[in-house]
Amino acid sequence: MKILNQQPIEEHRIALEPFYLPQANEIDLALAAYHEQLPLLLKGPTGCGKTRFMRYLAWRLGLPLVTVSCHDDLSTSDLIGRYLVRGMEAVWVDGPLTLAVRHGAICYLDEIVEARKDTTVVIHPLADDRRELPVEKLGVLYAAPPEFMLAVSYNPGYQSVLKDLKPSTRQRFVSLTFDYPPPELETRIVKQEGRIAEDLAASLVKLATMTRSLKESGLAEGASTRLLIQAARLLQHGLDIRTACRAGIIESLTDDPELLGAMEEMVQSIF
Repeated sequence: MKILNQQPIEEHRIALEPFYLPQANEIDLALAAYHEQLPLLLKGPTGCGKTRFMRYLAWRLGLPLVTVSCHDDLSTSDLIGRYLVRGMEAVWVDGPLTLAVRHGAICYLDEIVEARKDTTVVIHPLADDRRELPVEKLGVLYAAPPEFMLAVSYNPGYQSVLKDLKPSTRQRFVSLTFDYPPPELETRIVKQEGRIAEDLAASLVKLATMTRSLKESGLAEGASTRLLIQAARLLQHGLDIRTACRAGIIESLTDDPELLGAMEEMVQSIF
């Protein structure tokens, strides 16, 4: 006997307003896309606020947010759902995409280029004017309700011939480009999220700006806003600033001895 397992959706609802400072008009664009039932594509470097933005948008719209961290082993069944044997019965368990469609939530596929292309093709009928999700194992075609929204993200800095969005996927989306915030705005974010003084937050932002200039020297990514907040929080437990910067920022960026040495000098020059 096959039983449809109704998973709870309320656990994905965001009760408290996430702290988010807009960089430009991304909120207005996202709200317009939502009301026109258009999917969103968020592009930007790691740790620049894409996921925080989606949490804020979900809170603003009053919708649950179902997030999927994509990886190269992600299968279609992982997104859609599968039958599991429990006792003497085969029980259907919704995947995150099906769960979001059925309940009119936001489904956010983070770093979508990490997933296999034969997996991501399942979002195509949801990302155009059909807004449908076929679930072949159930023999059901779900029509997405007006509340449902599809959003995906990726980091263009990591894209390659093997890991990039196909035009047939990319051209279904409204695209929002994110970057690290301007220094004044990033300082406010680090101060608030890291619970530190403004002058110290400004110094961490200065360090991050210097590390981002090392991309031309072989550093894959400079320090993200997330790493700055991480280092700031280490300071809450009595660590000195240089130790916090070393463990919370520069050691997380590379293992290359020359780059580590260069960033260590940056820390010493600032602090």
